[in-house]
Amino acid sequence: MEQSTTATSSKTTSTNTPQVVKRRPATGIWKDHQLYFLLLLPIAYFILFKYVPMYGAAIAFQDYSIFKGVSGSEWIGFENFRELFAMSQFYEVVRNTLLLNLLDLVFSFPAPIILALLLNELRVMWFKKTAQTLLYLPHFISWIIIGGLVYQMFSNSGGLVNNMITSLGFDSVPFLTEKNHWLLVYLGTGIWQSAGWGTIIYLAALTGINKELYEASEVDGAGRLKKMWHITLPGIRSTIVVMLIMQLGHIMTIGFERPFVMGNDLVKDYSEVISTFVYKAGLQSAQFSLATAMGLFQALVGLVFVVASNAIAKKFGEQGIW
Repeated sequence: MEQSTTATSSKTTSTNTPQVVKRRPATGIWKDHQLYFLLLLPIAYFILFKYVPMYGAAIAFQDYSIFKGVSGSEWIGFENFRELFAMSQFYEVVRNTLLLNLLDLVFSFPAPIILALLLNELRVMWFKKTAQTLLYLPHFISWIIIGGLVYQMFSNSGGLVNNMITSLGFDSVPFLTEKNHWLLVYLGTGIWQSAGWGTIIYLAALTGINKELYEASEVDGAGRLKKMWHITLPGIRSTIVVMLIMQLGHIMTIGFERPFVMGNDLVKDYSEVISTFVYKAGLQSAQFSLATAMGLFQALVGLVFVVASNAIAKKFGEQGIW
């Protein structure tokens, strides 16, 4: 009787105990489905505005007519490229594009790195945040507005800087009408507009450096400059290399607004670049095939620079971008 009572009570207990259903852990895409969902918008952007327009690259090999479209226009092979390479203006705009981008690489590329190092050394947080905000602001100003500011500042007649120079008894400086002075204004304006925004990436990279390295260096008696040279810069070296490779990939690509707004006929020996050439040939002269051929040539040269710079970076032991 006792055994049967015990068996009955154990059955009752096991029956009343709630069954816990073990679910399989999520795997694959469903595990991180929220992150994949966030990717939909940028993926759609690249498909619509980067990959779909590649269909239009066929215009470079056609005698394109806006009435016939891409599918109906006559194919002429590499004739547009032969005509492009035969133009003297082609070599001028390529030279100017390379010149301005190389100078930007030399002067504008180190600017955000230096700025990030200086901001990283600030200890007063309210001043640091205020300085960062003020440095970021020029990035959000249109080049049209910046061009107007530059004209008001450096114009030969009525410009603020030249008014100050002439008030001191000196001759006015042709900042915007003499090509060498214009080049200095062009580079300085570019640094002012982009340096603050570029510091975001390097400041983020600085947060990944182990703080114990700084503490150990203090024990060894290292000052701020030695910490920068031996700890901070090596800590963000991989980021600098990746940004340099990406910058080299744009060595033949130059924005349209900056040279177009700041340039004029007196300095066209420097201000006439590929983007302005494509604008004038494609939109003003309706030479769509020629403009597309120039754009395709520009993209291919940029691809060569990216592959070559990435290979060189890997050869020197850096990670590269792929």
